[in-house]
Amino acid sequence: MSDIRENPEFAALLRYSAAIGADAALVQGAGGNVSLKIGDGSGDTLWVKASGTWLLEAERRDIMVPVALAPLQEAIAASDEAAIEDLRRFVRMEKNRAGLRPSIETTLHALLPHPVVVHVHCVETIAWACRNDAEAALAPLLAGIAFAFIPYVRPGAPLTRVIAARLGDAPGAIDVLVLGNHGLVVGAATVAAAGRLIAEVAGRLRRRPRPPPFPRALPDYAQYRPAKDPMVHAIATDALSLAVARRGSLYPDHVIFLGPGIAETTAGDPVMLVLPGRGVLLREDASGGALALARCLADVTARLAPDEPLRPLSADQERELLGWDAEQYRKTQDRR
Repeated sequence: MSDIRENPEFAALLRYSAAIGADAALVQGAGGNVSLKIGDGSGDTLWVKASGTWLLEAERRDIMVPVALAPLQEAIAASDEAAIEDLRRFVRMEKNRAGLRPSIETTLHALLPHPVVVHVHCVETIAWACRNDAEAALAPLLAGIAFAFIPYVRPGAPLTRVIAARLGDAPGAIDVLVLGNHGLVVGAATVAAAGRLIAEVAGRLRRRPRPPPFPRALPDYAQYRPAKDPMVHAIATDALSLAVARRGSLYPDHVIFLGPGIAETTAGDPVMLVLPGRGVLLREDASGGALALARCLADVTARLAPDEPLRPLSADQERELLGWDAEQYRKTQDRR
C-alpha cells in the first residue's frame, strides 16, 4: 500500500482524531495524541501524532509520524533514556514526508501492545485525577473496566518507565490508564473500540459543572483583551472555581501554555489575567493553545470544590516542565 491514507483503519483514526480534536471536553489545542501500529514489508511501524500538531486538523494536514516500532521498544526495554528522549532517531524518514517530530508521548504508545492507543486530556478524568485520593475514588466508578491509576510523573520517558513497572509482564491486561494530574489513555484493537471506551470512561466519570456567572464590566489593560469564550470568565466570577484555581496548577498543559497557577496582577506579563469577581483577560498575543487551556481550566474548576483533597503540581514539577526541551518545542509549534 503506497499511501498510508488508503489504509481503512488509518483513515478511521484520522476521522476520529478530528472529531475528538473538536471536542474541548476531550482535547485542548495541541494536547492529546493517538497512534496505530501497522505491519509492512520493512517491519512494524508506529504511526503516532506529531508533537505540536492539533488533532482537530487530522484530515486537513499531515499530523502523523512513522516510527520504527521494534527499535524503539528495544530502547524502552533497555531503559536507554538518552535514546528515547530523542525520538527523532526512530523516525522512518522515507515515510515522514512532512518532516514532523514524534509526540512526547510516543514511548507510551510503543509500550502498550494494543493496535490503537488514544490519549486525551478529558476534563471529566482530570477532575478526578488531580485528587489525592484519586485511585480509591476511581475504583468504584470504573468497576468492570481493566484500568490502572498512574500517579503523576513528568510525561515522556519518566512516565513510560513508571507505567512499564506498573503493568509488568502483562501490559495487554490493562485497557485504560488514568494518569494522575494528566488525563486518560485507552488501548483497543480498533479505532471504533477505542472510541467506545473513551466515551464509556468519560460518561462514568462525568460531574455536573456549575453554571458560569456572567462577567462584570472589565477594565482596559494594555496588551490584554477580555476572553471571547464566555465560559472562561467563570474562573474569576465563580467564587468556588476561583478558589480551586488558586490551589495551583492541576495538569501539565496548563503550566506549558498559561504558566504556573493563575495570575491576578500584570506583574510578569502573564498570558492570562484573572480579575476576581469580574472576569478573565488574555494577552493579545496568546496562542491558540493558551486560549484552549484557559477554557480547560474553566471546565475543570467548574467540576471541583475547593474543599476537595486536591493535589496540584509542585513548584519543582512545574519547573521540570518549563525547562524541558520537548515541551518548549511543542509550545513553539503552537505559536506557528
